[in-house]
Amino acid sequence: MSAAKLSYPEPLVFKPAAEHKSTLIMLHGLGDSGMGWADIAPMLSPDLPNTQFIFPTAPTRPITVNGGMRCTGYDIADLDRLSNESQDAEAMHESKRYVEELIQEQIDAGIPSSQIVVGGFSQGGAMALMMLRSKHQLAGIIGLSCYLLLHEQLPVVSQENKQTPVLMCHGDSDQVVAYEFGKRSFEQLKEAGSNVEFNTYRYMGHEACQEEMVSMRDFLKACLYGKK
Repeated sequence: MSAAKLSYPEPLVFKPAAEHKSTLIMLHGLGDSGMGWADIAPMLSPDLPNTQFIFPTAPTRPITVNGGMRCTGYDIADLDRLSNESQDAEAMHESKRYVEELIQEQIDAGIPSSQIVVGGFSQGGAMALMMLRSKHQLAGIIGLSCYLLLHEQLPVVSQENKQTPVLMCHGDSDQVVAYEFGKRSFEQLKEAGSNVEFNTYRYMGHEACQEEMVSMRDFLKACLYGKK
């Protein structure tokens, strides 16, 4: 089956409590679904009353690192060698196309791209960072426990997103996506001129923590509401 024929499940959408003025698109990790991150909507919405939350689910593919078993996400061959050669570039570009489509739907609904944040965890965070290549100027990017995809394909940041705030968070005990990959990705983005910050969480593995969620909330308030 070619990437163009992939079927995407309908994303979960949580409407804002007040007037819809901004949107967070949150992308899940390998083998997960939009439901896996949906609990952040009620957690964050009291501080983000005008923000709509969208939780897409990736299509299923055979995943090499999982012995060829099918699950949601893009294919990856080796977690210890994240070079272009070990990555499924076609699937990544197809996923980027789909996220661009979600962004366009929000724009068509009256939400400017400058009021849209794309975030994600693990593979979802990696895809969120890839949206820095978008021609849409975004309000912000959140990459949790992730790394920069196709880092050898330049530019990694479009001119439109040079000033877009980027929040990267990573546990220094991550046993799935090595902390060094996250730190190296941060350094490459910084060298590319990206407006990026990198938060380290001591003793945290491949997971999320309450402190990280507070950082994410404060970042969203700053990007979307101009509040720190």
